[in-house]
Amino acid sequence: MDINRVKQILSSSADIKVMYNGSSVWIDELHEDQEMVTCHLRGPLEERSQVAVSELVEE
Repeated sequence: MDINRVKQILSSSADIKVMYNGSSVWIDELHEDQEMVTCHLRGPLEERSQVAVSELVEE
């Protein structure tokens, strides 16, 4: 994925499915200067992780 698409997803009201390492995640915040995002798994666990934008895949 690229930074522009992350920006589109964050500004969208649609439920856009994004995957990281085979798991569905919510993107919480974009760190554009580092090309990283803060995200968490969909579901009851709210543990947040910072991952590279390039590791995200849109389904």
